[in-house]
Amino acid sequence: MLALSSLFAPSHPSCASRQRQHWIVRLALGLLLASSLAAQAQAPQPPEVAARQYLLIDLASNQVLAERDADAQADPASLTKLMTAYLVFNAVRDKKLGLDQTLPVSERAWSERKGGGSLMFIDPKMTPKVDELLRGMIVQSGNDASVALAEGVAGSVDAFVAMMNRQVQAWGLKNTQFKNVTGLTEAGHYSSARDVATIAARIISEHPNFYPLYALRNYSFNNIRQDNRNMLLGRDPSVDGMKTGYTDTAGYCLVASAVRNMPNGQRRLLSVVLGTASREARAAESQKLLNWGYLAWDALRLFDAGKPVATVPVWKGTSAEVKLGTPGALFTTVPKGEGEKIKTTIERTDPLVAPLTAGQRVGTIKISTAAGTPIASVPLVVLEPVPLAGVFGRAWDAIRLWIK
Repeated sequence: MLALSSLFAPSHPSCASRQRQHWIVRLALGLLLASSLAAQAQAPQPPEVAARQYLLIDLASNQVLAERDADAQADPASLTKLMTAYLVFNAVRDKKLGLDQTLPVSERAWSERKGGGSLMFIDPKMTPKVDELLRGMIVQSGNDASVALAEGVAGSVDAFVAMMNRQVQAWGLKNTQFKNVTGLTEAGHYSSARDVATIAARIISEHPNFYPLYALRNYSFNNIRQDNRNMLLGRDPSVDGMKTGYTDTAGYCLVASAVRNMPNGQRRLLSVVLGTASREARAAESQKLLNWGYLAWDALRLFDAGKPVATVPVWKGTSAEVKLGTPGALFTTVPKGEGEKIKTTIERTDPLVAPLTAGQRVGTIKISTAAGTPIASVPLVVLEPVPLAGVFGRAWDAIRLWIK
């Protein structure tokens, strides 16, 4: 295995001859934390969490820090509206809807007041703007607002639900199926803590302009003021979202996201708790998870986006060397105090033969503990393209490779 430090040494024929072995890329694409990491002796043990299912993720490294039954299918209640919102955000981004555009309030949207869920309190005499409906759905968790937005995007609720499920399939969420846009209990309507976290993370990363809506403490429409049910917004200044949910079947649920300034830079954690006993419990258990995640773990920035990790020989190309790095900035999360003990190694294909394209994967960067326990892995990619050399250059390198 090639040590990372060895790849920073100047390249020369003798060095190349020592790298004859063909390194086979074996590990999955993307940052992955082994699911057993939390159970290893050196890893911090999570606190007791009074929830049926829960999950805590460091979004910078995309590592799961703690979980319980995170893939179990469960009633997501109003956490469903995260996917509803995501698709509406897409529609606004794609200019299929405008924030100042008014939408009609259908009888179906108005009839949501009979379902016993949360409401924005719109009626068919009104023509609210998309921006108002988004706030009503996100802050007030209005089922009526959710229906009006779904109809505005897709023409009907059924068509919008089909869009939701197509997105589920596109993301490969195995434990989610939607039957409605509001989260009211219905046979065949389910999700999981991990799938809910995926949807929430997509909103945070893909729609940063809309994400601040989840931090609003209250919203007034038609002279009716309602408070955001996420109690952590008033308790923890680092919490800036995200969504609550409740039904008799689901219990009290909360997706909470927080960003704090730490010695190694800003860190955003995302927690999901499903099936707690009360509004207070979902807030307290989420706070417990977030605090533990910040106190028990350190986030490390290993490499910057676009910065070379290694410069290595390339054959039959217009350049004799190629710079290799990671697709983006590389972060990892380790137990507190363990940062100086981690090891970084590289497995790569050798020899590298042109043409090479920017972003082409040619190996894997592996991060492990001092004892060799895998923590994470990311693709090693080409940072700058290397076109094919001319006929004479290719012929000369072919001879050199044959001798090598």
